[in-house]
Amino acid sequence: MADILQDRSDILGEIAGHTICGQLKDIAAQHPDAPAYSNPSGDGWDTITYGEARRRVLELAAGFIALGVEPGDSVTLMMVNRTEHCLADLGALHAGAVPITVYSTLAPEQVTYIARDCGSKVAIVGGEAELARWQHALQELDHIGKVIVLDSNACPEGERFLTWEAFVKLGQSTYQEAQVAERYEAVGPDDVLTVLYTSGTTGNPKGVPLTHTNVTYEVAVVDRIGQLEPLGPQISYLTYAHIAERVLSMYLPLFKAGHVHFCPDPTQLGATLGKVRPVTFFGVPRVWEKLMAGLQAALSMQPEDKQAQLKQAMAVSLAYYEAGQKGATPSDEIKALYEQVAPALAGVRALIGFDRAGWVGSGAAPLALEVQQFFAGLGINILEVYGMTETTGAFTANGPDNYAFGSVGPAVPGIEVKIAEDGEILMRGPIATAGYRNLPETELFDDEGWLRTGDVGEVDADGFYRIVDRKKELFITAGGENIAPSLIENFLKQHPLIAQALAYGDRRPYPVALITLDAEMAPRWAAARGLTYTSLAEFTQSPEVIAEIDQAVEAANAKLARVQQVKQWRLLEVEWTTESEELTPKFSLKRRVIHSKYADVIDTLYNDAK
Repeated sequence: MADILQDRSDILGEIAGHTICGQLKDIAAQHPDAPAYSNPSGDGWDTITYGEARRRVLELAAGFIALGVEPGDSVTLMMVNRTEHCLADLGALHAGAVPITVYSTLAPEQVTYIARDCGSKVAIVGGEAELARWQHALQELDHIGKVIVLDSNACPEGERFLTWEAFVKLGQSTYQEAQVAERYEAVGPDDVLTVLYTSGTTGNPKGVPLTHTNVTYEVAVVDRIGQLEPLGPQISYLTYAHIAERVLSMYLPLFKAGHVHFCPDPTQLGATLGKVRPVTFFGVPRVWEKLMAGLQAALSMQPEDKQAQLKQAMAVSLAYYEAGQKGATPSDEIKALYEQVAPALAGVRALIGFDRAGWVGSGAAPLALEVQQFFAGLGINILEVYGMTETTGAFTANGPDNYAFGSVGPAVPGIEVKIAEDGEILMRGPIATAGYRNLPETELFDDEGWLRTGDVGEVDADGFYRIVDRKKELFITAGGENIAPSLIENFLKQHPLIAQALAYGDRRPYPVALITLDAEMAPRWAAARGLTYTSLAEFTQSPEVIAEIDQAVEAANAKLARVQQVKQWRLLEVEWTTESEELTPKFSLKRRVIHSKYADVIDTLYNDAK
């Protein structure tokens, strides 16, 4: 405990008095000509430097002031990741406002709820699609004074609307250095930096206020554990409504002078990786699963002798990383073998843009061990972290020199973590939010100030944590067995054809599963086997596909205890997406939504077995 408190004291001393406003000023002074933000432009990039970025931020701050934004007001943003998103966010911050990015997949009613809850004064949206989601809010809420539209062609007529170009000119024409400086210099470490609304699986979103201290502490921790290099290129592609993306590609670069390349269309991530060759990269498990499936498909097209050589090299690399777990040193024999295969593996990594990647991480949901082992075989050590919006991101994390496969690592420096009697993971420390916005009575904290995560976990003798499941998502079979559905689901999703799976069995005699196919992988899988692919719905009816999924279920069952094994399953003809409401914006299952939507299918799985 003494070490934890000492680490906490050291980090709090390092960040004392720091704000994101002050950090942008410092980094722009230290590296005025270093590239800061790059939008894709044709085959190249449209880049601005840190010096240019700060100038634009200050001018946009003047624009917000001219629109009547006062200190403490909320400015809401809904647009893809691009330079303008960061500039607008930081501009609002420098005007003393609180910038809030809203998930672009939320229903209009949810957007209205958030805009009302935060009292949005100004909304900044990308274009026509985002405007459609804001129409209900604009009709209901008079306090949204201005709507700034990035796509000038989509900007409606009327005094309430302003194009991005007009807003930029407003800021340039009204900028007064002293006026803007007065605003951002008044911002303190304990002021709210942003509010992130949790996507949730049921009910209304909850606003999580995070302060400058919360964020600067988290950044300091990430930098310590990740051993990050300055001035490195990185990619921003996850929404800025996601705490991980916000910390890693909006705030962290202001401390490391990182060069952020934006990928507005996540379907172009593979191509962007090849162009940018990032030194750091974070992906949710679904991203890693897709990268693995694509790479496996490409490698399967190679001659058999080359495939055999690569498999042998990957086995050596995996053994090397397995031997280095928890700070251990691989034997001289393993080191020598690894050095022999390293050049060949480097060539494979270059094919997917990971040839100079140092820190690569995963979070938001458990990463399947097989995915982690596959990439370790390529010399890419995916470091799992664990945290939530309410904890400003990661509060346990694996590091390059201290990791364990299948774990989310030990507690980060200065943060207390423990397992409650019922198995729930609890945390306490300077990265915990003070509570939900406008929801004073919640069960987020216990009487001793421990933040309840809602996740069930375990910790080993070396302090490495593992996540078992969501506390409220465990189901109990009719036989009284407590089963974690995610365990079953992760094994099912190891097959490249399977995009999503939901395991169910609450008060039922045994688990069953609903399965959906990966729409991107299905055509490639069909082509490799000489099958005709016309549509996903028709593909799910193919005898070859049904047989393949049946084998995938059998393979998953072989890794499960008997009471956990799937006895019946159904391959659905549709995709589950955020738009169709089965998934949250972080690609987590909305279990209650799926249980309700497919209740008749689930019942059929049990009735047909009688």
